[in-house]
Amino acid sequence: MPATEIVSASPEETVEIGRGLAKRLRAPVLVFLCGDLGSGKTTMAKGIISGLGAAREEDVTSPTFTLVHVFRNHIPVYHVDLYRIEGFRDLESLGLEDAFAEPGVVIIEWAERFTLRTDWPQVAVSFEHMEKDRRRISIAFPEESGSA
Repeated sequence: MPATEIVSASPEETVEIGRGLAKRLRAPVLVFLCGDLGSGKTTMAKGIISGLGAAREEDVTSPTFTLVHVFRNHIPVYHVDLYRIEGFRDLESLGLEDAFAEPGVVIIEWAERFTLRTDWPQVAVSFEHMEKDRRRISIAFPEESGSA
């Protein structure tokens, strides 16, 4: 997957990058968000979800304790946080099969813990802390189409 690198200087810029990414997403698609704690994954999800018109930015919160938030607009949007998932059994218990029942957008924080098989296209977004509020964000789209 060829990747595009962007440097965000603030949380507001990260939200805007997410809104821009949302314009390129076509259901069905998985959006994998990977990075350290506090690196900007939920902030990016706010931009993607609001950019898709599924919720207002201020209504998007981390699903760390509920594990899955579902937003419905013209397509279903699932925001999943796998931080507290310890293994395949925990992942299975989330009932994510529903997310794959119809074309939608599934945004997964801590995606390195996602072990379910799917043939949906995948967009990989990784975050790297730089200094202060700056983050290096790498976005990789599937090779087949150049975008999702």
